[in-house]
Amino acid sequence: MASEESKFINMDDVKDFGKDLAIIIIIVFFIRFFFAMPFQISGQSMYSSYYDREFIIVDRLSYRIWKPDRGDVVVFKPHVSKTKEFFLKRIIAIGWDILKIEWGKVFLKKTWEADFTELNEPYLNEDNDGFTFVGNKNTWKSVFEIPEWEYFVMWDNRNHSSDSRTCFSNCSLVSNTITKKDITGKIFVDFGYFSFKTFSFLHPNLWIETHPRFFSSPATYDYE
Repeated sequence: MASEESKFINMDDVKDFGKDLAIIIIIVFFIRFFFAMPFQISGQSMYSSYYDREFIIVDRLSYRIWKPDRGDVVVFKPHVSKTKEFFLKRIIAIGWDILKIEWGKVFLKKTWEADFTELNEPYLNEDNDGFTFVGNKNTWKSVFEIPEWEYFVMWDNRNHSSDSRTCFSNCSLVSNTITKKDITGKIFVDFGYFSFKTFSFLHPNLWIETHPRFFSSPATYDYE
């Protein structure tokens, strides 16, 4: 038979539980705010480097120490959509760079260089390699001068997306570049897409295997 004491809630236990819960919440918030943040990719804008529904972890710490660099795949806030707060794109040029898009190719002239160099972009698939345009394909040549401390970003799926080339769809509202304060972080881990229904990494729409990628993920690329 239960004692009379067991019928009542022990307030000391409740207080201890409340303290533990508060500490857990603080730790989780601290990790998310300063170190890492989980995301699920929505859409095929980075196809075929990353796929719709893949789970990724974004590194929030690196850019508190170092500057974003060319080739990094970053999550940022473009401030152009109320329904989609975060975008995922690749940094193509940084402050003081001059970017030229001509005949479907991308050329870059860095501050200390005299001439443009065509970018090698092995992360582009055959549908996008050589098919980078600005707006109407009749606009064969466009030049962008990147302001200091700002970044020019593009999707890897060049033909089916809106990015810095078109000011994220509306140049009357925002600039075609982003700043460091807009950037949440860069991709750290790609977990792929896991289906509990089929208990596999098989993507339900693309029918490809999306295994976790740690060191083989195209999260950054060195254009040197």
